[in-house]
Amino acid sequence: MPSLKTLRKRVASVRSTQKITKAMKMIAAARLRRAQDAAERARPYAGKLAETFGVVAAGIEQEAHPLLARREEQRVDVLVLTSDRGLCGGYNANLLRMAYRFVGTGGRETSVAVVGRKGIEYFRRRGVTIVQQQVGMAATPATDLTRDLAAVLTKRFVDGETDAVYLAYNRFVSPVQQVPTITPLLPIALPKSEGPPVDYIFEPDRAALLDMLLPRYVQAMMTQAILEAVASEHGARMSAMDNATTNASDMIGRLTLQMNRVRQAAITKELMEIIGGAEALKG
Repeated sequence: MPSLKTLRKRVASVRSTQKITKAMKMIAAARLRRAQDAAERARPYAGKLAETFGVVAAGIEQEAHPLLARREEQRVDVLVLTSDRGLCGGYNANLLRMAYRFVGTGGRETSVAVVGRKGIEYFRRRGVTIVQQQVGMAATPATDLTRDLAAVLTKRFVDGETDAVYLAYNRFVSPVQQVPTITPLLPIALPKSEGPPVDYIFEPDRAALLDMLLPRYVQAMMTQAILEAVASEHGARMSAMDNATTNASDMIGRLTLQMNRVRQAAITKELMEIIGGAEALKG
């Protein structure tokens, strides 16, 4: 059985760890509110952009723009959004397992573009080709991060270096629920027409509008995914640190109980020795 001194040191150590996890939980909660607000503010813009794209793209053919071209998926790129730091539960592990299974299926030649140190290290250890890598997702403005990534991935698609691009990220549902999601990014899916098409007059013409609209549409999809991923990271970290704080409290309770038992046993032993000595003197 551990000594009383050892148990006291363990209790002090766990208390220190508990203070850290509690502080990290509070920081994550504050950041989560800001990240959630940013994700919600971006949704109206993404929705209006999708609506505009639906109007412009109604009735056109896939050959109307290079970002709409569909080919047999022999070479595929996957953009994976992970975090730079750990201590966020299964946030990275669940997404990376799903992305790695997706990369290894279908008999396709697959490359990845990775955001976040955790994802870069994961795919590098497994020998997966990384065509682009970025860090600092939580600290870099989403629009700046999206601009560089979109430029690389759209160029690879237009030049025929890849036949499709997918987006893998954690979709934010609530602070305690983040859903690993893989969704198609390129080629851009044409909207499904509902009812007879409306004949619009475009100025400039439809082709010029598509040239301006489609790259922005891709960036908007990626920006929304990054904002969702950042909110999911903070939510996962807040939940993980809350669980760690609770577990620390339970551990302190168990160690305190064990410490009291050891102390009681020591007191009992001393009393028995005193009683034994007194009896010996009487004899």
